[in-house]
Amino acid sequence: MLLKHQEVRFLDLFRILFSSDIEKRKFVDCSAVREESLQHRWIIFTSIVAQKFLQCMSKPLAGMGWLIEMWLNLLRNNGGFGRFLLNLGRGRIEIPDRTGETFLSFVGNLDTRVDLDGSIKHEDGSKYYAALSMMASKVAYENQAVIQKTVTQHWKMEYLGFYNYWNDYQEKATTQAFLLEDKDDDRDTIIVAFRGTETFDADAWSSDVDISWYELPTIGKIHGGFMKTLGLQKNVGWPKDPVPNDKRKAPLAYYDIRERLKEQLTKNGQTRFVITGHSLGGALAILFPVVLAFHEEKMLLERLEGVYTFGQPRVGNEQFGQFMEKMLTENGIRYFRFVYGNDIVPRLPYDDKNFMFKHFGSCLYFNRHYEGKVVDEEPNKNYFSALRTIPKIINAIMELIRSFTISGSKGPDYKEGWFLIVFRLMGLPMPGVPVHFPQDYVNATRLGTSDLFLPSSKGPDQ
Repeated sequence: MLLKHQEVRFLDLFRILFSSDIEKRKFVDCSAVREESLQHRWIIFTSIVAQKFLQCMSKPLAGMGWLIEMWLNLLRNNGGFGRFLLNLGRGRIEIPDRTGETFLSFVGNLDTRVDLDGSIKHEDGSKYYAALSMMASKVAYENQAVIQKTVTQHWKMEYLGFYNYWNDYQEKATTQAFLLEDKDDDRDTIIVAFRGTETFDADAWSSDVDISWYELPTIGKIHGGFMKTLGLQKNVGWPKDPVPNDKRKAPLAYYDIRERLKEQLTKNGQTRFVITGHSLGGALAILFPVVLAFHEEKMLLERLEGVYTFGQPRVGNEQFGQFMEKMLTENGIRYFRFVYGNDIVPRLPYDDKNFMFKHFGSCLYFNRHYEGKVVDEEPNKNYFSALRTIPKIINAIMELIRSFTISGSKGPDYKEGWFLIVFRLMGLPMPGVPVHFPQDYVNATRLGTSDLFLPSSKGPDQ
């Protein structure tokens, strides 16, 4: 059941609430003829309305993002507000270059750290790759120049490229990813990092709220918006190879990354790879091996070291989860799903009889002290609960207080800037929003105990 919000007509949209004949609606591509459940039709209605609204707000949202990011970079490049006023009086203002290697995104301004934690070594195994994956997932939000400089100058690793990928359903490039190679005498690992939902990108938000389904035979039903973002071909599905399309102005993410990995892996029989991402990027990271399994790409599955996701939403139904647990185990692929505190995104879409989305495997859950434990499901799995409201707000207040004390208790690398502190303050009415951003996940991978990553731990090895 794939939704095509571009083709919706006003009357058809409302008719779906009162008629179960969904095959008559041109904006619904569905194998079923009827949808008897009013709740399911309401979900379709709400998803379409949300996508239409986001498309209407696309330019205003992008414009607001442009202004906010330019202002943040203007202040940072000129040494803060006071020095900016001084430079303004002297006529010496440094204007940011949006494509330059010093320009940071909204996410990057919340947490300006780019260096890896030197205390975490490759010998630490999965903890090392968790920390590296989280930093790669954070840096994935930046422009190409920032990513390349970070990889080559700060991390001393090989930069393999940054790519924009096409979405057949939105008919534009909406997906971004970059590749690096962590190469030394005792290791050769490629990291594939998918970008998450950019704060002011209506197209990415549309993918998130596109609550449609795409079912893979014997595998299960998967979130349609994420499938489209990964490279699902319109009117074709997931053939082994991409079908030529004159409208396509860029490659599809899955197919292009698959071929790039094959090219790199054939150069060295010992090279392995890791897939990672934050938020939407985490969803794409865990879905990538699903399509590999569907296409029986045995060599790539055998060389896949692990999947590390941070703040990842739910991506499929219960059948899909059962398939994934079996497939990951059979191929020896370790799956680490990080959830910090009251992050709202891992609790979406809902896990109930109407939405049917389920997490699978286990979760590495961290509280506000960055103490981690392996659990079957993060607490308060559907987030919105009246009984949890006050505890969540109290926790958010304690996180705000922690912003002023963490550099003293954990060291200067953990100092939080004024922008992050203001953001935490603004997020008190909705505590699950500020904690979704990467800064707390970076802290969790650095401060969390290594015991969580041992093969004997319950969740990651399942």
